[in-house]
Amino acid sequence: MKKNTLLGGLTPAQFLRDYWHKKPLLIRQALPGFTPLLTPEALFAMAQREDVESRLVTHVKQQWQVANGPLEKLPPISQKDWTLLVQGVNLHHDGADSLLRQFRFIPDARLDDLMISYATDTGGVGPHFDSCDVFLLQAHGQRRWKIGATQDLTLVKGSSLKILKNFVPEQEFVLEPGDMLYLPPQYAHEGTAIGECMTYSIGFRAPPFQELGEAFLQFMADSIDLPGRYADPDLKPAKHPAEISREMLAQIADELNKVRFTEDDIAIFVGEYLSEPKASVFFESPARPLARFRATLAKRGIVLSRKTQMLYRGKHVFINGESFAAGRADKASLTLLADQRQLDGATAAQVSTDVLEALYTWYEDGWVTLG
Repeated sequence: MKKNTLLGGLTPAQFLRDYWHKKPLLIRQALPGFTPLLTPEALFAMAQREDVESRLVTHVKQQWQVANGPLEKLPPISQKDWTLLVQGVNLHHDGADSLLRQFRFIPDARLDDLMISYATDTGGVGPHFDSCDVFLLQAHGQRRWKIGATQDLTLVKGSSLKILKNFVPEQEFVLEPGDMLYLPPQYAHEGTAIGECMTYSIGFRAPPFQELGEAFLQFMADSIDLPGRYADPDLKPAKHPAEISREMLAQIADELNKVRFTEDDIAIFVGEYLSEPKASVFFESPARPLARFRATLAKRGIVLSRKTQMLYRGKHVFINGESFAAGRADKASLTLLADQRQLDGATAAQVSTDVLEALYTWYEDGWVTLG
């Protein structure tokens, strides 16, 4: 496996073995000569949109305040100590999507989004920790990072942000454009802008098991089959009318214990759950769908929309919260599309009629575009 300049000369396997979930890694010039993908003005315009998740964090007179977007007006750039956070920039900008895809040595099922943080001088969001792994890429200006492996995750009470109360930094770095800092989950850190700066955060999904459990039970509700109805033909006169009898509990428990789930059930649930678009994601259908789709597909190929999440497991293919089982021949082209996020014209021309119909439906829905 080739070494990766993105990882400071480490191969992805070395990085995952020695650092992932374990300890921080400072990577000087992970992306040499890196320049911002968006101007501040373009980012400010994005924060005004309904379909973009954004937040404004200000720190005035020792008080933290958070305003959620859309943000029609921002403080002047000359004002110190404010930060704009724009989530999911990869959903709206090709360059941001391409940058995020450089981290696909981590599976798509874990890769979440690219957030851009713009801050004026001394701006930041206070000492905090993230529940997930994060890569912090400096895009413009300088930011000073203080980090520490604190075990005390007590938060400041009454704050609108999750600020650590007893943050004790152990290391300090100043990042220049192209530098990157990796932090494992729950590793305390505080970033402070030195002048105007922009930082790109590559984040990962790690849903709580409680959330997964609740969602799985809702998913399984559609497939549970328990025929019959409660009955008690041998009922005896009640001595204590308000008491639920042991016999009733035993009969209901026996029926509920018939509920079983298989590995296939879990695979389908996980695939649909992790490919489901966020509530803020909207797809744009083509203005005039093509009548001669197959011919154009063979010339231009097909590309997944940057908003589309496509996964697979075994015979099951998942796209934007939907799932279906694919035969061996169809699965080969569909998994290739999922892994490469595109098919060239020659490959696309060979797909089966079933896959062609699926691609055309996805094209009409805005899930894929012609290359």
